[in-house]
Amino acid sequence: VQLVESGGGLVQAGGSLKLSCAASGFVFSDYAIGWFRQAPGKEREMVACSSSDGSSRYADSVEGRFTISSDNAQNTVYLQMDSLKPEDTAIYYCAKRNFCSCPVSLDWGQGTQVTVSS
Repeated sequence: VQLVESGGGLVQAGGSLKLSCAASGFVFSDYAIGWFRQAPGKEREMVACSSSDGSSRYADSVEGRFTISSDNAQNTVYLQMDSLKPEDTAIYYCAKRNFCSCPVSLDWGQGTQVTVSS
């Protein structure tokens, strides 16, 4: 199993970034893929998750600003991040879960840094 994130970078507040999570080594459509983030000194938190049934869920802090989408043909999950705020600065990870509601992630990517300047 491999999950590879890309698309992070430095952006000004109010700007946008689109992250990608390319998956391989498993039946992509059978699992949920979540995006998580961890800021310095803080616990890792889920920001969005895409279920195998096509539904999605978001953390309150990103609802209306972030959009998760999935391309089963490309085995890739995207996270479109708009109206970025300095508090969105973190390392962003994607992870595979049986379901979005599962408390345990089965596999993780290496992460991609997102930095939002004020």
